[in-house]
Amino acid sequence: MTARLSAPARGLKAYVRHEVNVSVHGADGLRLKERYADPPGDPGLFGPDSVTWRVHSDSPGMLMGGFASLMLQSLHPLAMAGVDQHSDFRTDPLTRLNRTAAYVVTTTYGSRQVAEAAVAYVRDRIHPHIHGTAPDGRPYRAGDPHLLTWVHVAECRCFLAGYERFGAPPLTASERDRYFREVAVPARLLGARDVPESASEVAQYLRDMQPELQATEAAIEGIHFIRNFGANPRERAAVRVVMNGAAALLPGWARDPLRLGRSDAVRLLLDRPLAQAAGRTLRWAMQPSEIVGMAYARMGLTPPAPHSDWRVHAEASNF
Repeated sequence: MTARLSAPARGLKAYVRHEVNVSVHGADGLRLKERYADPPGDPGLFGPDSVTWRVHSDSPGMLMGGFASLMLQSLHPLAMAGVDQHSDFRTDPLTRLNRTAAYVVTTTYGSRQVAEAAVAYVRDRIHPHIHGTAPDGRPYRAGDPHLLTWVHVAECRCFLAGYERFGAPPLTASERDRYFREVAVPARLLGARDVPESASEVAQYLRDMQPELQATEAAIEGIHFIRNFGANPRERAAVRVVMNGAAALLPGWARDPLRLGRSDAVRLLLDRPLAQAAGRTLRWAMQPSEIVGMAYARMGLTPPAPHSDWRVHAEASNF
């Protein structure tokens, strides 16, 4: 039996839920229920038995993993040049967050038609307009299969790291491999090529990519902007806690160039407990997810019970 919340607790839960939903999904993001409720029996790209539905339903892991992926992606100079020259994240960072979240949630929990339409819109309507010349003189284009694979791997690696650091219960080795195999499907639909499909392949891919990576001035400036984002001291403090939790998900070779290095003592005694508290609050406020519930209902199923415990594992995926 679920304990009944007091009036102040209900008010706090509603407040946190509303603020997170508006920030992540935008004012209209949750109104588009047709993305998730119909047609009955349509599993979308993954379905309820997938590891992807499980991983992507975890609010703390996805939020901190999402910020970690932005940091990791920024290490590719050409990918960062596209963001720097074509994104309005400095003047309207929430809009970019809304678009990214909508894409991930729609392709994860939407019907197949809706998910494929979301992929096609980005592939055919958005990416063709994103091209230019990086500060080092190299041309880039968002539809480059090489860059698409980098963005995909960085994103999903961080989502999984967030789930494994903050989620419960942890995945088995075979489930990790299955996750990468599943999420490779929309990546290839988008145009990515040679997409790694197991944890070992992802680890090797990241090793192979390191010679191409560099923390450019735009990357460091962008991360500094996000770390200090917020309309008031309370919001800025919350963003800093999330960003520090996200930075801890990155491999060490990525943190130092981005000037995210913090001592082991600070990470253990300050960042981790604060991230744990933020994660507990997020999970308490955000579950059960309306979107996840609609996706399961579309399949005639009841969603699994929300995680009742929340543990911080010693290390996230070590790759």
